[in-house]
Amino acid sequence: MTSVLAPVPSTDTAATGSASERAAQNRASEAVFLTQLQTGDQQAFSDLVRKYHSQLQIVARAIIGPSLAEEVVQEAWVSAFKAIHKFEGRSSLKTWLYTIVSNGAKTRLRKESRQVRFRDDEEQESYLSGERFASDGHWATPPTNWDMDTPEQLLQEEQLQACIEKTLLLLPPQQKAAFTLRDIEQQPLGEICNILDTSNSNIRVLLHRARLKLMQVVDRYRETGEC
Repeated sequence: MTSVLAPVPSTDTAATGSASERAAQNRASEAVFLTQLQTGDQQAFSDLVRKYHSQLQIVARAIIGPSLAEEVVQEAWVSAFKAIHKFEGRSSLKTWLYTIVSNGAKTRLRKESRQVRFRDDEEQESYLSGERFASDGHWATPPTNWDMDTPEQLLQEEQLQACIEKTLLLLPPQQKAAFTLRDIEQQPLGEICNILDTSNSNIRVLLHRARLKLMQVVDRYRETGEC
């Protein structure tokens, strides 16, 4: 019987070509999807909502909190639907949606009179003189009695999740947004800069502040068993 399976390419060139073909197919598929969105295809827009709604909720919650996040996201979807025909692809569609939600959440904060200053010039605090993180984001000096070295591993320990979630709610909005986008959503720093409209250096400051606060909470939890 003749096999219906095609031979597996044995050269690096063939493998690279296959990857390039898949990348080209993905770009073509995305172009078709964008065309459908921009011509008012309701099914395409429903697919877009299903794909990104939960991620947009994370961004909104990180900036404005859980009580108003869903409303902000719903308003963002309305704005996106109205403006999709103007989307020129200068950023990814996901980044564009994140930006809409981020701007909407910040505007809502001002309207609700819960003033929070979103600055690009936050002071470089004393963490620089007592640095506990390496340039790659891992611990330079691990916390006492703590054998995990990344935020991802920290979030996987069930006993600490509630404590960490409680602490995240108390962080300043931009620290919370930076930590959520980078250490939970694993977004690139460049995209986070666009979403939060701030500089790369300030994002790193925000991440350090958030991580240091969480580290203090974890240290206390390890020593006392209390949040």
